Amino acid sequence: MENPTSNKVYCITSHQNNFTMFKYPKIFQFYFIKTWSFFFLLLSVSPQLLAQDSMLCVGAYWSETEANRVMKQFSTEWKDLNTWEKRAEKIRKTIINGMQLDKMPRVSNNFNPIVRDKRVMDGYSVENIAIESFPGFYITGNLYRPTHKRKNYAAILSPHGHLKNKRLTHYVQLRSAVLARMGAIVFAYDMVGYGESTQVDHRIPIALTLQTWNSQRVLDYLLSLPEVDDKRIGMTGGSGGGTQTFILTAIDERITASAPVVQVSAHFFGGCVCESGMPIHKGKNHQTNNVEIAALCAPRPLLLVSNGADWTRNTPRVEFPYIQKVYALYDAEHRAENVHLPLEKHDYGFSKRAAAYNFFAHHFGLYSGNIPYDDGYKEDFVTILPMEALKVFNEKYPRPNNCLLGNNAVTNYLGLNN
Repeated sequence: MENPTSNKVYCITSHQNNFTMFKYPKIFQFYFIKTWSFFFLLLSVSPQLLAQDSMLCVGAYWSETEANRVMKQFSTEWKDLNTWEKRAEKIRKTIINGMQLDKMPRVSNNFNPIVRDKRVMDGYSVENIAIESFPGFYITGNLYRPTHKRKNYAAILSPHGHLKNKRLTHYVQLRSAVLARMGAIVFAYDMVGYGESTQVDHRIPIALTLQTWNSQRVLDYLLSLPEVDDKRIGMTGGSGGGTQTFILTAIDERITASAPVVQVSAHFFGGCVCESGMPIHKGKNHQTNNVEIAALCAPRPLLLVSNGADWTRNTPRVEFPYIQKVYALYDAEHRAENVHLPLEKHDYGFSKRAAAYNFFAHHFGLYSGNIPYDDGYKEDFVTILPMEALKVFNEKYPRPNNCLLGNNAVTNYLGLNN
C-alpha cells in the first residue's frame, strides 16, 4: 500500500521463513515499532505463537484514528470500476489463499443429510438437521421453512457469533422463524466448536477455514433443494456470524443479498482465531481490512447494522461512506444501506432483527405482511423451543460412526498447514 505523497517506512514481514521488504506510509511507523518490540519479547516466550506472524491482522489492529487515515489511503488505490475490480480480485484471492480454501476436498453434493423431528408451528416449521461438510465432519443446525405453499422460496443462511449454545437461543429462533413465516427457508447452523459442533475445539488454528467451508456447504445444500430460488439467497449473522457473512459473500457470488450485523469495522479485524487467525487481510504487496471485504458484495444488496457501543460506532462516518463509493462505481448506491443504532450495544436484538426483516423483504419480495405489526413487528407468534428439542444428536440419535473427533484428526484428514 503506497501513498506517493508521503514518506515511506520500510518494514520487514516474515511468512513461512520468507522475508519480504515492502513499503508502508509514515503513519504506521509507530505501530510497527511497537509491534516489533513486542515480537522480539515473544522470542523467549512462545515460538508457536510467533508462527502466527506479522501477516496476521488481529483484534484492534489499528486505532480508530489510524483506520480513518487508512481508509483515505485505500481510496487512492483505485480510481474507477476497472481499477477497483483489479483490487477486489487481489483481495478475494488473498482470502481464499490465506485460509487455504482451495485445498479443501472436492465433495460435490454428497450431503448425507440427517433431518428429523419436524414440528409445524404458526406459519412455519422447524426441523433438526445435520449435513456432512466433508467425510466425517458434520454441520449441525435447524431448518426453518414457510408453511404456506409457493412456487419457490428465498433461502437465508444464518450463522451466529461466539456463545456456547447460541444457535439454540431464543433470539436465533425468533429471527429464523420470522424470516421463514415471511417466505424464506432458513438454515441456522452452529459455529465451529460451539453448540453441537464439538468435533473440534473452536480455537483450532484452521477455524476460519472450517467455518467458511461449512457455510459454503450450507449454501450448496440450500441450492440443491428444488424449491429454492437461486436468485434469492441471503445471509445474515451478528458479531462472529457477521464475519462469516461478509467473508462468504466476498468470495461467493451465489449470495445475492448480505446483512452482516455489528461487525464491519475499519480498525477491528475480529479478535478470534476464527476471524483473524489466518492471513486473509494482508498479502506480500497489499493490505486490506474488513470494510473492503464487505465492499466485495457490490453491486449486490448489502445491509450494515451498527451501534454506538462497539467497534462499529464509526460506521456512518468512516466505513459506510467508503462502501458507498464502491457501490457508486456500479451505479448501485441504493443497494447499500446502513442502519445505525447509537443508543444500542453489541447484539442482534429486536431493532436489528427488524432492520434485517425489512431488508430481505424488500430485496427478496418476502411477505412482511405475514408478520403481525403494531408500531413494530410482533414476534410473539414464535414458539421458543427448549434447547434439547433443537439438537439433532442425542442419546437416541448419536453421531454417525464415521465422525472425525479432535483437532488432530480433522487437521490430519484435511492435510492443511496450521
